[in-house]
Amino acid sequence: MTLRLENVSKIVGGRTHMYPTTMALEPGTMNVLLGPTLSGKTTLMRLMAGLDQPATGRILWQGTDVTGQRVQDRKVAMVYQQFINYPSMSVYDNIASPLRLMGLAKDEIDSRVRATAELMRLTPMLDRRPLELSGGQQQRCALARALVKNAGLVLLDEPLANLDYKLREELRAEIPRIFAESGAIFVYATTEPEEALLLGGQCATLWQGRVTQFGPTPTVYRRPLDVITARVFSDPPMNFLALEKSGGRFALPDGRSLPAGAIAAHVPDGAYTAGFRPNHLALEAPHDRAIRFETVLSVTEITGSQTYVHLDHQGERWVGLIHGVRSLRSGGTLAVHLDPDHIYLFDGQGALVQAAPYARAA
Repeated sequence: MTLRLENVSKIVGGRTHMYPTTMALEPGTMNVLLGPTLSGKTTLMRLMAGLDQPATGRILWQGTDVTGQRVQDRKVAMVYQQFINYPSMSVYDNIASPLRLMGLAKDEIDSRVRATAELMRLTPMLDRRPLELSGGQQQRCALARALVKNAGLVLLDEPLANLDYKLREELRAEIPRIFAESGAIFVYATTEPEEALLLGGQCATLWQGRVTQFGPTPTVYRRPLDVITARVFSDPPMNFLALEKSGGRFALPDGRSLPAGAIAAHVPDGAYTAGFRPNHLALEAPHDRAIRFETVLSVTEITGSQTYVHLDHQGERWVGLIHGVRSLRSGGTLAVHLDPDHIYLFDGQGALVQAAPYARAA
């Protein structure tokens, strides 16, 4: 049940919504599409499903070209963030509706509906109508209707966005088990790096209609190929700092310099960008090799167990994620520290030169 996209693109009104993309999705895999709003996630899913036709390239299903095939003729199920249910039908009949269209026997329909309802925590609600359910329950009903089909390709476009936190956590844990048991190809779109990491599997990062990287999710996170991928796969986005290497030292924007060995001794002289994630900034120096930066604190956000600090450093806007609840004064100077082992190094074109040592060791 391999799905292969070969140089597939999408152009609408002269504007490119998806640049030529080639990727192969294998049976029994979870494939996460990670990117901000309007990055191309839904466009790519609609091309996979056959809802839209590509401007270039072709789509192969099990080696057969299905580029021009109608979505009705493909074994595809899709669930959107905005749930869609039949309001006049019961939950049971909503879930059963695709099976009845397939002409399955009544006993098989009943068995599959009840098993799927149990998985989605809907068993007590099978006799109710969707409008009698909460928003989260209505989304679970829509998800159940897609899963009950046993489709070879299941496309989930931010399906948990409207659910409460506890239920989202439960379903995030359930979804990988569901796809592993079904043998189907699952494609899951999200804007949240944390959700991508929790789901695992393969991850494609998207930015302005381009797939910037595709591979095992932990690898894409730990070794982003470029600045854009690093920014996409970090929430808040990765912080950046311009560096200039000359001889055996790196010059910082504030006039200081560091021994090249503290960051990357092997790279040639030239301009570079250092990248580091918000959770790697600390108020206290972790050891004597840590780099100290003087910043101005713009805004503080307390989440309960953590504090986000929005910083200005030499005109660059940084965000730090600090453990614990901190009482800090906005507008004042704040010293933050960075372990050099948490620094990624990118060249002048934004390509990765060196992954952070901590990530290479993971």
